[in-house]
Amino acid sequence: MKYLSATFAATSDGLSEVSPDTLYELVAALAGEAGFESFETTADGLVGYAQDTMLDSDLLDTLLADFPIEGVKVSYQLKEVEDKDWNEDWERNGFEPIVIDGRCVIHDTIHPVEADGMTDVTIDARMAFGTGCHATTRLVVKALLDMDLNGKRVLDCGCGTGILGIVAAKSGAKEVVGYDIDEWSVENTRHNALLNNVANIETLLGNVKTLSHVNGLFDVVVANINRNILLQDMGEWYEVMASRGILIVSGFYEQDADLLIAHAQKLGLSLISTSSDGDWSALTFGADSVS
Repeated sequence: MKYLSATFAATSDGLSEVSPDTLYELVAALAGEAGFESFETTADGLVGYAQDTMLDSDLLDTLLADFPIEGVKVSYQLKEVEDKDWNEDWERNGFEPIVIDGRCVIHDTIHPVEADGMTDVTIDARMAFGTGCHATTRLVVKALLDMDLNGKRVLDCGCGTGILGIVAAKSGAKEVVGYDIDEWSVENTRHNALLNNVANIETLLGNVKTLSHVNGLFDVVVANINRNILLQDMGEWYEVMASRGILIVSGFYEQDADLLIAHAQKLGLSLISTSSDGDWSALTFGADSVS
């Protein structure tokens, strides 16, 4: 799976009146609609990352051409990100242990810790998203920790490193099925399941259509993906949810929550709870029945 990076730059005589944080938030929100998944600020400005197959360049150009601050013009330079750069960075640096709500500690193989009674999750990230460093991952992990997963069947959509499925399995889920369009992510999930001595995770390569080959329904569905994929695939997740099943979604900004709630309600899902971490949000829905 190839990733693209875009370095965004803004020009205008009135830019001095706009804080960099405000400018970056607006650019990231628009770029997120066009398929960008994550962002970082560098010495060059705001850099966004998107899978090459998910980026809608025409939509991005249209959105930026109508930038919401009068007189501000935003341009960007696009380039391909080499897989080895992501892999080498993780292998060299890893990440510092992350404690979530005093109940779960997430760490890599470089930084072992004493769990002290918490759910202990080891993640060896190999070019896959999901270590707990990002707010959206933490939000979904906390939502899983708040649930009674004993004996439940869980679906992890866009499994990345497998962190969400591993947390679910260690919290009592009887079976976890994960899928991802990225072959590296599928292999990374399998690798991390072995690291955590979790044997009840099945991982599949493909998009949401892969679910047509999976038998049975799921008590809990989790998806930490960008807003556009959430809107696109939510109907198919609903189809594989058990009666009174739960759907947990994250990967989007707070400002997009109302759009996702409205879409979910049209499908027959009811909002149970909302949570946020910085500008990011997570939503939990319940299904009284399935169609």
